[in-house]
Amino acid sequence: MDMKSDKQVQLDVIAELGWEPAIDAKDILVEVRDGIVTLGGHVASYAEKCNAEAAAQRVEGVKALAIEMDVELSGSSQHSDADLAHAAQHVIKWLVSLPPDHVKVMVEGGWITLSGEVDWDYQRHDAVAAVRNLRGVTGVSDQIAIRENVSSELVKSDIEAALSRRAKADSQDISVELNGSDVTLTGTVHNWTERALAKQAAWGTPGVRNVVDKLVLAH
Repeated sequence: MDMKSDKQVQLDVIAELGWEPAIDAKDILVEVRDGIVTLGGHVASYAEKCNAEAAAQRVEGVKALAIEMDVELSGSSQHSDADLAHAAQHVIKWLVSLPPDHVKVMVEGGWITLSGEVDWDYQRHDAVAAVRNLRGVTGVSDQIAIRENVSSELVKSDIEAALSRRAKADSQDISVELNGSDVTLTGTVHNWTERALAKQAAWGTPGVRNVVDKLVLAH
């Protein structure tokens, strides 16, 4: 299969952005060089920015993303930091996946910083996903830590077994290195979906606090 030209990747990314209903793509600029896509311009919300990044990653031929988009809030979307902090605390409080008072919220200039400790990566993901869709958010910093409770030498084999179940034969091209509670993934995958599956499998192991993604996309 021939590799896509930069022009074709650019056209495909523009088409994908236009197809995604959660994005108003008219003010998003797309540039491509050597398969590396740069998204510029601006969007009306942080959630829209995240959706644009995800849409670009779905396109075959995208090797990497550079994000230069700004979030430009309209008058109706602007709120005080105090109001935004209150809203963020409220939605996190109502998440069934999070124990009470495990995640703290700080807001400055519409930018939300989450801190604290949780037991699982999915809990951290739920907290970030909940606040990024709030009106008035310009960005989210995830500083939530995962408690270290790795106590078994079987962690590596558990991750490799999960990769084998989810990525099938592709797991043979992925290596897992464990250093304490840090996991490093190396090797090759064929698309962004396989890459996401590998990272999800690693994060799904209890006690994993950090996943270093050194996977390479093979085109």
